Amino acid sequence: MNDERLNKSLWTVTTPPRDFPTLPGDLAVDVAIIGGGIAGLTTAWLLKRAGKKVAVLEMHRVLSGQTGQTTAHLTELLDTPYTTLLQDFGDKGAHLAASSSRAAIEQIASLVESLSIPCGFTRVPAFKYAETDSELRELLLEVSAARQVGLLASFTKDVPLPFPVKGALRVEDQALFHPREYLLALADALPGDGCHLFENTKVVDLYDGTPCRVVTERGTVTAQVVVEATTTPLNRVAMHTRLYPYRTYAVAGPLEGPLEAGQYYDSQDPYHYIRTQQVDGVPYVIVGGEDHKVGSEEDTASCFTALEEYAVKHLPVKQLTHRWSGQVIEPADGLPSIGRNVGSRHVYVATGFSGTGMTFGTLAGMVVSDLILGNENPYAALYAPGRVKPKASAKDFIQENAEVAFRFVADRLAKPDGRQLADVAPGEGKILEVEGRKVAVYREDDGTAHAVSPVCTHLGCHVHWNNAERSWDCPCHGGRFSPTGRVLNGPAMKDLPSRKLPVK
Repeated sequence: MNDERLNKSLWTVTTPPRDFPTLPGDLAVDVAIIGGGIAGLTTAWLLKRAGKKVAVLEMHRVLSGQTGQTTAHLTELLDTPYTTLLQDFGDKGAHLAASSSRAAIEQIASLVESLSIPCGFTRVPAFKYAETDSELRELLLEVSAARQVGLLASFTKDVPLPFPVKGALRVEDQALFHPREYLLALADALPGDGCHLFENTKVVDLYDGTPCRVVTERGTVTAQVVVEATTTPLNRVAMHTRLYPYRTYAVAGPLEGPLEAGQYYDSQDPYHYIRTQQVDGVPYVIVGGEDHKVGSEEDTASCFTALEEYAVKHLPVKQLTHRWSGQVIEPADGLPSIGRNVGSRHVYVATGFSGTGMTFGTLAGMVVSDLILGNENPYAALYAPGRVKPKASAKDFIQENAEVAFRFVADRLAKPDGRQLADVAPGEGKILEVEGRKVAVYREDDGTAHAVSPVCTHLGCHVHWNNAERSWDCPCHGGRFSPTGRVLNGPAMKDLPSRKLPVK
């Protein structure tokens, strides 16, 4: 069967595919980077520019992971409000969070200009708006906090949306772009001068040392330094207790009425986020939202339906021509972990970008490349993976890890969805009991059946069926597998093993 992603983003279908080679065998470089998304490619490009020999190792195709599934807001409006950052990280920390986000946007702008990348990079305002009196009270506090940390922020009742709102926090000089056009330009420019980009090269093990060894299915890469730019680090148990995976959804369609170019965020929880983009001369509106913890939503397809209904009700769009979903990693204390991994000598990580992956992914490349090159970076301490912020992280840490413990036990005790193949309709996936043990069974549209173990190969939680993407998703730490058990994204590194099918 074809294990390609079921729902492809607007970015993917409007750019031609690339074809980079697989790793041909053993290789030695200065820096090995695992992951071909925005963090990996930005890090690689900045290191190449500094004269390093770099190899990027991508498990599937370049930009096929979460970077390709983004809604691509370049913004200083982070998922963690500045009121919270001021409280948890102090005035200096909140200022650094704001200025680092600005630096990331300007880094992209600089590369777009210096490399002449045609990606529709456009400066726009962002609006975070309130629709109720209680939302407005919270919003006014955020306006004050945003101004305090240095954003070009103001309160306005003049919000260019086709429905009434109470008012908005307006922030100037944010940006929109086509992320795949931008990043494919970096990818195309990377190979050469001792640098490489390899696709379909799955990492199966990683050894910190002098040198480090990155073991793949196609050979071993030795390097002085390794960067894990993989959404979530590979099999790092301690770090995963501070990282919480969520699914997020997006729909897009051509505008059939006026909507000012910009970024728009409501104040709901989970919130909706709206943006515009010109693609091939056609103005599109993109709407995201309906976020939920991985594995917690039984009918994930209903999230697309809800989002489409919201878009048609609120915006000048009648036909949603594209739909896609992605995965965001929420950090325990509200900020990403970027830098040398805890307990490692030569391994760096970049994770926990929340819903601001384009901004933080770029920042990760800036911080990690500086650390590797021995340059001072003003943001390194703020985002250091080993930082301790108990005040900021305690509540979420306890709640999220209690849920992981519950899922680990409850899913084992849960009744199976059935015992016969007939219990699984074409296009469905269910957990069946076969000869006394649970089996994850998927049937293709033509009725062909596949059975795999339901036990995630990361830490042993049981996977849940995601009917929106036809994948097996782990609710504990966010590992995802194709219907036939192939790893789609980590932290799992091994596929789900095959199991015996039910007789009937």
